[in-house]
Amino acid sequence: MNNPIRILSLAGSLRKASYNRAALRAAQQLVPTGAKLDIIELDGIPPFNQDDEASPPTTVARLKASIKDSDAVLFVTPEYNYSAPGVLKNAIDWAGRPYGQSAWQHKPAAIMGASIGSVGTARAQYHLRQMMVFLDMPVVTQPEVMIASAAKRFNDQGELTDETARKLIVQLLEALIDLTQRMAR
Repeated sequence: MNNPIRILSLAGSLRKASYNRAALRAAQQLVPTGAKLDIIELDGIPPFNQDDEASPPTTVARLKASIKDSDAVLFVTPEYNYSAPGVLKNAIDWAGRPYGQSAWQHKPAAIMGASIGSVGTARAQYHLRQMMVFLDMPVVTQPEVMIASAAKRFNDQGELTDETARKLIVQLLEALIDLTQRMAR
């Protein structure tokens, strides 16, 4: 691949000051040379309705086109009620439909997340990994980036100050780039 690898990133939180959006901004700053990380917002995507999947709303069509135009995907997820948030699951469902026309298929992916809790989105990430199996998305398995106790890892301006987390994000992005390059051969 001679052109930069285009990584599309989705944050599973709509809250502007969320730790996951802050982690996503950190990833955008830390993306290695040879790659570009774009963010797509999930605001305005309506609840999935199978009646509309053949002719989806504009926001959904834009989401699917962005996924198809990307080389890889980075999911950044909070953990709500021991799982991935509904807004992220909803976007995954829309882009995976109709059956046989998934925008996700064969798209390399990586997952990371931040939480104020002590397990740092582990359960949400594992649920996303289960979804990736059905969607036929190869997923980076190491390193796992689960930023626990997030209030201690970000400053008041929303900047990730934890050096271990920053290093893990770089390693995760490098692993995603490597997986993407191997799949392109």
